[in-house]
Amino acid sequence: MPRAFTPKVITANALLEGDAVWFTPDSTWTGDIKEAELLEDEAHADLRLLEAQAQQDKIAGAYLADVKAGVDGPEPTHFREAFRTRGPSNYNHGKQAEV
Repeated sequence: MPRAFTPKVITANALLEGDAVWFTPDSTWTGDIKEAELLEDEAHADLRLLEAQAQQDKIAGAYLADVKAGVDGPEPTHFREAFRTRGPSNYNHGKQAEV
């Protein structure tokens, strides 16, 4: 029996900066997961992923990531995705420098 679909967001890496980015409801990319489009329907998520993957001039490696609905927007449910929201880990720059 197939697993039940769980909420997702689309994430990728910004092509020029390499930072983690998330796909928004208006088909743009943001560095803040809370602004990402929460996808709760599997067919719609698959279509949106195709749209995101077509933006190869802006991103690389788009995929669906598990999340849960939070008060302020989507929240990661897996360590890898939570880690990606904090930015590069080699030294404080980007999102880490803002904290």
